[in-house]
Amino acid sequence: MFQSFSETSSPETGPARLAALRSVIAAEGLDGYIVPRADLYQGEYVAPRDERLAWLTGFTGSAGWCVVLGDQAGVFVDGRYRVQVRAQVADVFTPVDWPEVSLAAWIAERLVQGRVGLDPWLVTPTQWREIERGLGAVTLVRRPSPIDALWQDRPAPPMGRVFEQPVELAGEAREAKIARLAAGLGPAQAAVITLPDSLAWLLNIRGADIPRNPVAHGLGILHAGGSVDLFIAPAKIADIDLGPAVRVHPFEAFEAALTGLEGPVRLDPGSAPLAVADALASAGVAIIEAEDPCILPKACKNAVELAGTRAAHLRDAAAMVRFLAWLDAEAPGGGLTEIDVVKRLEAERRATNALRDISFDTISGAGPHGAIVHYRVTERSNWRVAPGQLLLVDSGGQYVDGTTDITRTVAVGDIGQEEKDAFTRVLKGMIAISMLRFPRGMAGRDIDALARVALWQAGLDYGHGTGHGVGSYLCVHEGPARISRQGTVAFAAGMILSNEPGFYRDGAYGIRIENLIAVEDAPALPGQTVPAMLRFETLTWVPIDRRLIVPALLTEAERAWLNDYHAAVLAQVGPLVEGAARDWLRQACASL
Repeated sequence: MFQSFSETSSPETGPARLAALRSVIAAEGLDGYIVPRADLYQGEYVAPRDERLAWLTGFTGSAGWCVVLGDQAGVFVDGRYRVQVRAQVADVFTPVDWPEVSLAAWIAERLVQGRVGLDPWLVTPTQWREIERGLGAVTLVRRPSPIDALWQDRPAPPMGRVFEQPVELAGEAREAKIARLAAGLGPAQAAVITLPDSLAWLLNIRGADIPRNPVAHGLGILHAGGSVDLFIAPAKIADIDLGPAVRVHPFEAFEAALTGLEGPVRLDPGSAPLAVADALASAGVAIIEAEDPCILPKACKNAVELAGTRAAHLRDAAAMVRFLAWLDAEAPGGGLTEIDVVKRLEAERRATNALRDISFDTISGAGPHGAIVHYRVTERSNWRVAPGQLLLVDSGGQYVDGTTDITRTVAVGDIGQEEKDAFTRVLKGMIAISMLRFPRGMAGRDIDALARVALWQAGLDYGHGTGHGVGSYLCVHEGPARISRQGTVAFAAGMILSNEPGFYRDGAYGIRIENLIAVEDAPALPGQTVPAMLRFETLTWVPIDRRLIVPALLTEAERAWLNDYHAAVLAQVGPLVEGAARDWLRQACASL
């Protein structure tokens, strides 16, 4: 259960695999090769057979690249993974801070001229152009991934069975979605859809091809006439009748179907593989570059989906409360490990008898492991939860009516003043987002700083965004909106986002507090004459550790928000738990 890919691909395996890849690159007349952490579907999560970056380097994060040259190999990771990458890769690989340092700039600095390969099925047109622009005299060439041949025990393609998401939970029939989106294609005669969660949402289906994400691997073409061609392994979908608007074809028929289309064809340059654009262009099919038509409608949940996620969050909150009550009783004795914590939390979620899966591998980071933003405990890394430490637990559940994601940082025994001060500043940032009213048209980049102000005042910050979109019994990370400096998509009612500021002291501790929130219309204030505004509805109802709060750092408004929040937690979750868990909840929700 706790074996990770890093245990079959590790610092010890890296040098030999790198040498083998360099031999193939040289034999093909290339001066370098780029290995992305990606598959042809261009989603964040990949099947085990597509973990090429992890196979080569040992790095298991959900985003990154490796650039292999004749004498150097750089592993490019963002701020979430800079501690993790140093622990996972051999010294033949050089960690590179990305996107601060671009792939192109790094290559151009080391190669005066030459040819660097990249698989067109593993990169989007936008990514290709971005890399190509900065390469100078270096030429970027299309080459299938050599790793596929080098990886002798590469896993088989996933073959999870597809099942329907009933309209009672989806809130809109697939025929209605198809007709609605087809009518909005404008001059395009068709749209190519490659993102698994887009197909899942559009067709009201779910699958099991990606761990923790209820999606199926397949590709689709939405036609302006109001129909969809779905390309998928027949065995996955043999038991489902998708109706007359959906025609099912073998996966292998996809490329031929592309060349037979009449244009113009809508293609998302930010999510479709470059190879799809190449196939259309080679057949003379005109392309309109535009966003996947499912992206924004999928993000704006309907009333049924929002009701479902509220129910899922209350169910999940009861499991979390039972877990936290157990943790508070057991952890001070020093007998628990990080894996013990994971097992207990997952057991509490399974005990709801409604859990389909966890929504991502549970993060249980004690002490210094909490500073690794996306830490995943293994048998090798398993740390004892000792008194005097902070324990960071980031977890979530996949339920048929909603997807949850919650982080709580808790005190184990007596905690130092530095940690309490940092925790309170993180809390202030989370409350600032929770309390916000804002004009329509605002995007994540407009509000991200509000979560950081209290940290900045103390010279502190964190290296990840403040929030990501979340699906409705779909992927726990969902576009297009996010709360970050790079968030450019305007918020709209129905969007579900995380609100998760943090602080990480490398080698010492990590702090993150996360609730999910939904964008909703803000009621007009008395005498208000300005245009209508938006605000966030809190979806997560689990106590925040009051023992880590420095009350003097909170304003009156912040203290009132926290007390109101805990009163609401007690009122909503109290009836769902009993015994020791209810007693613990009463104490945890006491006024500050």
